Amino acid sequence: MQRRGALFGMPGGSGNRKMAAGDIGELLVPHMPTIRVPRSGDRVYKNECAFSYDSPNSEGGLYVCMNTFLAFGREHVERHFRKTGQSVYMYLKRHVREKVRGASGGALPKRRNSKIFLDLDTDDDLNSDDYEYEDEAKLVIFPDHYEIALPNIEELPALVTIACDAVLSSKSPYRKQDPDTWENELPVSKYANNLTQLDNGVRIPPSGWKCARCDLRENLWLNLTDGSVLCGKWFFDSSGGNGHALEHYRDLGYPLAVKLGTITPDGADVYSFQEEEPVLDPHLAKHLAHFGIDMLHMHGTENGLQDNDSKPRISEWEVIQETGTKLKPMYGPGYTGLKNLGNSCYLSSVMQAIFSIPEFQRAYVGNLPRIFDYSPLDPTQDFNTQMTKLGHGLLSGQYSKPPMKSELIEQVMKEEPKPQQNGISPRMFKAFVSRSHPEFSSNRQQDAQEFFLHLVNLVERNRIGSENPSDVFRFLVEERIQCCQTRKVRYTERVDYLMQLPVAMEAATNKDELIAYELTRREAEANRRPLPELVRAKIPFSACLQAFSEPENVDDFWSSALQAKSAGVKTSRFASFPEYLVVQIKKFTFGLDWVPKKFDVSIDMPDLLDINHLRARGLQPGEEELPDISPPVIIPDDSKDRLMNQLIDPSDIDESSVMQLAEMGFPLEACRKAVYFTGNMGAEVAFNWIIVHMEEPDFAEPLTMPGYGGVASAGASAGLDNQPPEETVALITSMGFHRNQALQALRATNSNLERALDWIFSHPEFEEDSDFVIEMENNANANIISEAKPEGPRVKDGSGMYELFAFISHMGTSTMSGHYVCHIKKEGRWVIYNDHKVCASERPPKDLGYMYFYRRIPS
Repeated sequence: MQRRGALFGMPGGSGNRKMAAGDIGELLVPHMPTIRVPRSGDRVYKNECAFSYDSPNSEGGLYVCMNTFLAFGREHVERHFRKTGQSVYMYLKRHVREKVRGASGGALPKRRNSKIFLDLDTDDDLNSDDYEYEDEAKLVIFPDHYEIALPNIEELPALVTIACDAVLSSKSPYRKQDPDTWENELPVSKYANNLTQLDNGVRIPPSGWKCARCDLRENLWLNLTDGSVLCGKWFFDSSGGNGHALEHYRDLGYPLAVKLGTITPDGADVYSFQEEEPVLDPHLAKHLAHFGIDMLHMHGTENGLQDNDSKPRISEWEVIQETGTKLKPMYGPGYTGLKNLGNSCYLSSVMQAIFSIPEFQRAYVGNLPRIFDYSPLDPTQDFNTQMTKLGHGLLSGQYSKPPMKSELIEQVMKEEPKPQQNGISPRMFKAFVSRSHPEFSSNRQQDAQEFFLHLVNLVERNRIGSENPSDVFRFLVEERIQCCQTRKVRYTERVDYLMQLPVAMEAATNKDELIAYELTRREAEANRRPLPELVRAKIPFSACLQAFSEPENVDDFWSSALQAKSAGVKTSRFASFPEYLVVQIKKFTFGLDWVPKKFDVSIDMPDLLDINHLRARGLQPGEEELPDISPPVIIPDDSKDRLMNQLIDPSDIDESSVMQLAEMGFPLEACRKAVYFTGNMGAEVAFNWIIVHMEEPDFAEPLTMPGYGGVASAGASAGLDNQPPEETVALITSMGFHRNQALQALRATNSNLERALDWIFSHPEFEEDSDFVIEMENNANANIISEAKPEGPRVKDGSGMYELFAFISHMGTSTMSGHYVCHIKKEGRWVIYNDHKVCASERPPKDLGYMYFYRRIPS
């Protein structure tokens, strides 16, 4: 083995009870079947606990299970032992000591340290010239905590020796997140070298994109063969879509598409439909140029900044990060920072804001014992577990302790004081929430607003029972469209989670100053003189709010009165006000040359916000509604007969497609309806139906067959919230499990069949917890009531009066570059969260934010 010489050449660990070889062998014999050697593809977690941020650097060290290779801190290893029965763990501990000083006061000359064998990052705050490290490893056998010091090559069985060496030699499972190695993880598409591109004259403008098959204007993908702009699928991008890009591929077979809005000189997000994964396109610049997109035009200077862009960006960075101000570090609960993993500040800023909201604190940290106890066998792959872990890490204060008085004195004595704030590393959380996502799984900078929506999507899909903390952001938007020809109107409602506010540049209050600056700048460029100091446009918030409510021209909406597409005018208002209002300032755009641009503006965002005047009014006197006639549904010719036939006989519903959808966590009856109403055209098509109809009040009610006067399955439960579908309960009980055991497993896993079975096998000691069962039965009764009286989409309507409590700011020329920080108002004062650094804010730049978080003021 690679590290065997280094590891087993060490002297025996001190302080452990000596044990004869026969005693050690006898001790390990009962546990030998559970000890495994890591195979290729096994993830060995030896740097971080699955439930906390404990590591070998922590006071209690880390315990690695020698069967699952999951790691646990001292506080959580007993839970894993009780849950799985696994008894043998490798204990890892790194000791840090100050180096011995020489006679002259300096450290002794460096020597090769053979006592370091763990593949760990050294503490950023410990100067390697002043400290030395010593790693300790030993086997611990539970429940009696027998310890076997390592190395012990002469006394350990050969299999155990090989397993220990393999664990210690393994690499981190997060290597692909490192900045220098990520790009090598994406495969080069096999279609990139010989991609066919049609000479059809298509040229893509830098803005104003819209799906060619629907009205969506986000999550748009450009097909690199014919230049079609089509929407993506929601499950590989958080911002939503109807799957038209995938349908286009299935119709024509054009394999590669690039996501619009991600194009930079360094690359873009490219997806291969044929290979079904994100890929690299080495010829992307050439392929984009075919459609008039010059992705290399931004290479004016390093990082894509033009010479005349550098000065204003420096000013922005200084103001937002409060550079030049002596900021006081903050410690304790709620003041823990997050280490930057390499352009992960967008994630850090959003999560700091999210976990400052009491509803998220209660949903995850407040339910920590139950979430951890009922987590699946691999908690690193469970969203609720990782959310709870992150929330506890940020809020507990366990990883944000002030330095000791002696350390402060030492800092003062040194010429270069070292910072004491380390923060926690969100590697495990980022790895889970970004998996299978072409953007967030990369190491490039991303849009904090897109990540916020992605997170809301994950919270929605992994709700804990009937509790869903993301409901605090949820509100209804009333859209009114008036047909320009008939003057008739149509009112519709949709769900949204944030308010996008346009920048009203025409309302700048310092226009004369801006004009003078522009003239001076042009003159300086012409005469090669230094550029003048930047003048930032000052925009009144009231002007942006007015622009939000102004009518928008729609040129191709379906006018049911004309039975054709027509021009119209659309206005949007709030049909309900959320408990927490998230406001995004739409600062980013593209120039005619495809160079990303950012409006450099100062907006006087209010501390107190009143939007009651934006409340929807509904149909007004004198208005005439458009008839409720849907546009014709175009079905492929080869599917029409099949679809009609399937709508006749209810016995032919494809149960395999139903179960595929049910295993994703959707209610069983909703899955049956999706398959039925899409004519047994497969789980993929039925999935699209679910996404479109999941907000309807009767989404999970039993399927009523046209012409049959009943439901498809009279005994089936509606499956609302956390009431397990009866068919799934029956399926589990048919395997020999008790009914109450099936109910408890399904309720603990949101009625996911696969996870429920996993839960049952991980709880062999099952005994009915009467309190748990009573609580769940009460939830079931509440679900039955909600089935009888559908309440529509989940919203928490109330007053439109809000107060500002957090904002996220961006520095840089586009969302694909730069840096994010977050300011949060806690205990009456503003605090700046800049990656791992958490300090009291002196001058919070509220006028330069990108996303603002408001909480409702009780009326």
